[in-house]
Amino acid sequence: MAGYRKLGRTSSQRKALLRNQVTNLLFNGKMVTTESKAKEVRSIAEKFITLAVREKDNYETVTVKAKVARKDKDGKRVKEVVDGKKVTVFDEVEKTIKKDQPSRLAVRRQMMAFFYPVKKYDPSVKGRKAVKDFDLIAKMFDEIAPKYEKRKGGYTRIVKIGQRKGDAAMEVLIELV
Repeated sequence: MAGYRKLGRTSSQRKALLRNQVTNLLFNGKMVTTESKAKEVRSIAEKFITLAVREKDNYETVTVKAKVARKDKDGKRVKEVVDGKKVTVFDEVEKTIKKDQPSRLAVRRQMMAFFYPVKKYDPSVKGRKAVKDFDLIAKMFDEIAPKYEKRKGGYTRIVKIGQRKGDAAMEVLIELV
């Protein structure tokens, strides 16, 4: 007997489907799918949430100096002429960053290898700048992990909705508790 559900797909299709659905669940907080898919997604999502909870405070805060390009009121880089060449002007800025410990870095890399990149649409902005990359891993450590810090497992809930009209498959709502 297999240790997982085949879902009627080849292994590569099944892995892609589960990666997509886990990414979607953690980004949106809930989704509608079939019962068997939801049970597989639940096991994967809960493992990643457990990893995030375990490693959420495993970092140190470090202050570093960085060179940042000076920008004008339009957001373009300021250039000045030095020895007959146009050169960008840089300012030194002190930034405080989180430096991951090795175990948290390993978990971050596992998540980066599994989750698909997420784009977020901002309707208030026009044009290409309306679509921006969303950092799902930061959301895992900063929002989801603190929410479930006191909880020992059971981070998701599956609620049966009813049968789908086309093929009578049982549809469920899977959501983060």
